Amino acid sequence: MIIVSPSLLSANFLNLEKDIEMFNKSNAQWLHYDVMDGNFVPNISFGPQILEQVCKITDKFIDVHIMVANPLKVVDYFDKARVNMLTFHYEAVKDLEELNAVIDKIHAKGIKAAVSIKPNTPVEVLEPVLCKLDMVLVMSVEPGFGGQKFMTEMLSKCDWLHNWRIENNLNYLIQIDGGINYENGKKAVEHHCDSLVAGSYCFNNPVSFDYAVDSLLSLKKENK
Repeated sequence: MIIVSPSLLSANFLNLEKDIEMFNKSNAQWLHYDVMDGNFVPNISFGPQILEQVCKITDKFIDVHIMVANPLKVVDYFDKARVNMLTFHYEAVKDLEELNAVIDKIHAKGIKAAVSIKPNTPVEVLEPVLCKLDMVLVMSVEPGFGGQKFMTEMLSKCDWLHNWRIENNLNYLIQIDGGINYENGKKAVEHHCDSLVAGSYCFNNPVSFDYAVDSLLSLKKENK
């Protein structure tokens, strides 16, 4: 089954509790929570204190994506919040030693660990750590802002990740984030994505939030 992870960044901040209640009643399995520091990406979003409040009104899986310049330190900021998956950026660490250190620190806290790569980063750089990861997040837009156009050429990264996963008998998930709607989601699933992060398509859908979520959940993966 496809995992749909609506991005809270596209919710109505003046009615955040109402939007989270709408999410709770939907069939979406995960809630995507973007953390931006204004340094690694040119924008600032939520922090750990807001997440603590969010966790009080949802029991669903919390999918946190930290777009920050110092992930090894920032991981500790979320000790008081319930985090199920924590994704940080490959580009935010200086070397393989630090990359492994962040992954190990996340796992030591009992949290699933994931690494994200920007559009200009070749997916092959993750080869040394793929055996340790629970998920890889492929960015299909430049991180930092919602509402950007989906970059179709990123789908080749998903194919590569799928082939590596099969060849090496691994079970990490492949997630994609950026410009996801039904049509792009269909392409992503055809290229072996397991999880779709959808912000505007879900929270600003002209039909309804439920319609958007269910349309993405209806996509079927082909086993190849």
